[in-house]
Amino acid sequence: MTQVVTLTMNPALDIATSADKVMPTDKIRCGTPRYDPGGGGINVARVIRTLGGDALAVFPAGGASGQALDALLDREHTLYCRVPIAGVTRENFTVDERQSGQQFRFVLPGPALGEEEWRACLGRLARLAEGARFVVASGSLPPGVPADFFQQVSDLARKAGARFVLDTSGEALRETRTGVYLLKPSLRELREWVGQELATEAEQITAARSLIAQGVGEIMVVSLGAKGALLVTAGEAVRLDPIAVPVRSAVGAGDSMVGAIVFGLTRGFSLREAVRLGMAAGAATLMTPGTELCRRDDVERLYGAPIA
Repeated sequence: MTQVVTLTMNPALDIATSADKVMPTDKIRCGTPRYDPGGGGINVARVIRTLGGDALAVFPAGGASGQALDALLDREHTLYCRVPIAGVTRENFTVDERQSGQQFRFVLPGPALGEEEWRACLGRLARLAEGARFVVASGSLPPGVPADFFQQVSDLARKAGARFVLDTSGEALRETRTGVYLLKPSLRELREWVGQELATEAEQITAARSLIAQGVGEIMVVSLGAKGALLVTAGEAVRLDPIAVPVRSAVGAGDSMVGAIVFGLTRGFSLREAVRLGMAAGAATLMTPGTELCRRDDVERLYGAPIA
């Protein structure tokens, strides 16, 4: 039994490398590749483990890349439950261009899941969520999974007595209508969600509060990129300043933020301190190359205190 169970419906084998210059037609000679387990909920579980917490990742996977995902998670001692599927787990490819410092991210679609497969994920999650404090779903939905899938997860978490944390976008976000404890949209995702420009902070707070008033969720943490983040509840709205760090790669920064927020909440942090810890983890991930996530010593330094 674990305090946190995460769900990743569209996991990936993440491959990162570098090249002098990315150009059409010519062969591009790349550096030594790095392989990491990928996908929102998997990354959340990995960050919680890095910080000294307790989490188990649930995900569907198949094929040789699915087996590689297992091996990578075993190597770093991340707890997981794999739901076998007929399709082959996707691969994502990231290239850092050395001459310009730019990063190119190639994200492949996931395999289509049949109804029996995505229902098996729900069934496995329902059993594992019993006794957990948090269920965290993060990332996109692959083909074949209904748009209201995360609403079904929300209902499942409520029945299990766990708080549901959601980080997704697009139709999957819009079709989640009730029961979420904490939502972490980016400003772009919030704009798309409400169909407004949200040019000012006051408008952003109003939009977040409108969704809270509708019963979608209790807490909204809106990531603002270089401007920090907004923490919004029915009775409080706080903007937290960004943490300035040298940026090497943005891969996994949002997942790291979610993982550290949930970790903080499991350790009794106040909501504001948990979000501050999340911002430190997100910033720490920006400092690491390719698809590597945050390092604990960087998180503690940026947060300004040891993590008990």
